Amino acid sequence: MTALVPAAREFHLSLRVADLDASTQFYAAFFGNPPKERTARYTTFIVPDLALNFVLLVNDKGAPLDTYSLYHLGLGVADKAAVIESYHRARAAGAEIVKPPRTTWRGTPLHEFWLRDPTGYLIEIYARLTERERAAMPADQEPVFLVPHAAR
Repeated sequence: MTALVPAAREFHLSLRVADLDASTQFYAAFFGNPPKERTARYTTFIVPDLALNFVLLVNDKGAPLDTYSLYHLGLGVADKAAVIESYHRARAAGAEIVKPPRTTWRGTPLHEFWLRDPTGYLIEIYARLTERERAAMPADQEPVFLVPHAAR
């Protein structure tokens, strides 16, 4: 299949947010770098390792934000250890954890945890399983929690 866009160099994503200051602080910590540009209406992040141009735009129309239509943003990390480390960093930063770190088997088997940004958008941090990890799937396919206090 031929791509619609040949040789793309950057992915751009823009989200309307309820609180620009809170969202700017959240995503600066999330990406680990300060914004490239900040105005009263928007904040721009350039994230080179993701080839991402990420913009937060103030909700100046006052319309309710529909965080349901955008199911979630996802960020793939290297491995299970990176998922666990990301979880601990998110907790330390006071982020809202929606699903604690776990290994899931149904659908796409992943190590994952989910958090919510200040506007309410869901973010999944995940790592794909190695062949050895996939071979360790339990017979009941129930999630396996990755940190002791995470099971609810």
